[in-house]
Order: sequence, then structure tokens, then C-alpha cells
Amino acid sequence: MSANLISENGEEHRRVLARAEKYRDKITGFLRDLIRIPGTSCLEGDVILRIREEMKSCGFDEIIIDGMGNIIGRIGSGKTLIAIDAHIDTAGIGSPEEWKWDPYEGKLENGVVFGRGASDQLAGMAGAVYSGAVIRDEGLEGDYTLYVTGTVQEEDCDGLCWQYIIKEDKIRPECVVITEPTGLNVYRGHRGRMEIGVRVRGVSCHGSAPERGRNPVYAMASLVKEIKGLNRNLKDDNFLGKGSVAVSYIDCKTPSLCAVPSECYIHLDRRLTRGETRDSALREVEEAAERAGITPEDIEIKVPGYDLPSYTGLVYPVEKYYPVWDIPETHRLCRAALETSGELFGRVPSVGKWCFSTNGVATMGIFGVPTVGFGPGNEIYAHTVEDQ
Repeated sequence: MSANLISENGEEHRRVLARAEKYRDKITGFLRDLIRIPGTSCLEGDVILRIREEMKSCGFDEIIIDGMGNIIGRIGSGKTLIAIDAHIDTAGIGSPEEWKWDPYEGKLENGVVFGRGASDQLAGMAGAVYSGAVIRDEGLEGDYTLYVTGTVQEEDCDGLCWQYIIKEDKIRPECVVITEPTGLNVYRGHRGRMEIGVRVRGVSCHGSAPERGRNPVYAMASLVKEIKGLNRNLKDDNFLGKGSVAVSYIDCKTPSLCAVPSECYIHLDRRLTRGETRDSALREVEEAAERAGITPEDIEIKVPGYDLPSYTGLVYPVEKYYPVWDIPETHRLCRAALETSGELFGRVPSVGKWCFSTNGVATMGIFGVPTVGFGPGNEIYAHTVEDQ
């Protein structure tokens, strides 16, 4: 692939920008409509229908909604398969009192659209859909097929949608552009992540005589201290950054508030950098448990699964492990993205990475499909009450 897959010269770039400018109000209105439709993970059905309506108006050759509920719009039928991806589910709004405006209003002020999902990543969806109209208007069809995908359940389980698209829909593009917020810079990877559940069993007894039992909360407290200490020695990478681990949830099971609990549970958020894997992360927790004095018989450590039904009712269970990924800056896809962005906007874009996780954990992390990120907005606003 080269930059001239999109256009052959600077004049064509200028025509593309001018055409996009003509669609400014329509793109903005479409984005505001998307924000006005609440669509958290597993509840995206109405958002998908609104996207289908816009894809039709933009002249897509084919529009399908697959079994999981992802919407896939096709332009062209050439041999090179390209995908532009935007997940269209959003985080919740949290406490409404924290917002300065209605998070579902789609407020427009001074050229900025505000609201839940604006940055993460409905703006990317709005722009991607209108790429179809620009391609049609400017006669940019060629020996390629473009898929614009509006994908579901990413906030709950990043990459699940693309596991379904590649395995079940049998669509495997040659490259993917993810429209998560990059500030119109080119991102080429991010750390992976996984969730780890740790359950420590004890022996319950009456709280008036705790010596008769074995309190798993105390054992877990020792383990939590060891897990906190893991952060000092996790691997580091010059580009992707350092691995990390955090306790994100803790609970215990007890017959009453005047009894020693029978078991204690913690949930770990583990961010993985280059050289760290599912198995290596699990071994670290196992070794931490040994140092905490917990016997193998009293502990269960596992990667939990995700099996919530999509809005279509489909259950597509996967393990909650999302591999680290990146592509070299010298990769032809990354070079093409940098060259095209530079020619379009007259500036040299920076090359970066996301702090958080994206559908790239599946496209590149699992399936090895070259992937880059290019999208509007800034990731610092994602999941915040300043979403814009």
C-alpha cells in the first residue's frame, strides 16, 4: 500500500479537503444525532440503525448488520480490502450532577461538539461514514474494497467485535485504520491488558472466636501488598511504556457480619507491555501468592471470561485477555498514513500510542492485521464529563 492509494497528487488532496468541507454541517449534525442516542455496551441497537440511515444517504454499495450487531458498510469491490473502524458503544455518564451540560444533548459551541461518546469515538464514526460520500463524489474508487465498520461492545470487551467479524463474517482486511481519538496524529500501537480474578479460601467461624477459623481477608491483605510491589519490577518499553497492575475490586463472602469470612476475592487490572504475556502475568501472581504464604490449595487464579449478550441476543464468549500490539514506524501502512496526513493537512503528524486499549488488540494483536490509529478528538476527554 502507498499514500497514492487514496490520491495521486496534491491537487487531489485539496479536492478531498474541499469536498469534506462541503459536508461539514452534515457530518456535525450526524455526530450530534449519534450523541443523542444513548448506546452503552450491549444497548447499541438504535445507534446502529441511525448509522445505517446515514450510510444509505452516502451511497454505500452494501450495508449489513451482522449477527453480533456490528454494522458494516462497503464501498467498491476491488481486491485490496481496507477497513476503517469505529466502535459506537459508549461509556455510561456516571453522576449526571458532574456534567456542566446534558451529556446526551450533542451541544455545539464554538465549533466543538460536546457529549458522551463525542471523542470516544462517535466523531470517528461520523467522519468514516462520510468518507464514502467523498469517495463517490471525487471518483476515488479503485481496485480496493473499503469497509466502514461500526462495532459494538468495545467498551465492555475490546476486540470482541473484530474476533466475530474475522472468524464469523469471514472479512479479513489487509489493513485497519482505527478512529479512536489521536488528535489527527498517527498512532501505531498500545499496551495490552488482561483481567485476573484471584480467590482465596479460608475457614469460617464465629467472630467471637476467630482463632477457630482461618481468615482469608488477612491472607489476601498480604497478597495485595505483594501485588502492589510487582509494579516496581514489571517490564518497560521505550515506545509502549511500562506494564502495570492494580487491584480494581475486592469482596468477601461471609455468613454474617459477626463471622470470619469463608473466602475473599480481588480483581486485577493488568496492563501488558512488550515481552509480557497472559502466562507470564499469571505466573507473577502465583509467585506473589507463594511469597504471601498462601498454599496452592487455598487459592484460585484465573482469567475471567466475557459472555454478556449483544443487543441482538448473541453470546460470543471470550477470555478477557487483550494482547499488546504495535507496528514499526517504518511499516508501509504507518508510512502511508503519515504521508497522506501530512499532505492533506500541511503539517507533519506526530507518531504516538494510546494510553488505553482499542479494537487493535484483535485486528493486530490476535490476527496480525496491520493496524494504525487516526481519529479526531483528544483521548484525554474520553470517559470524562468534558467529553468533546
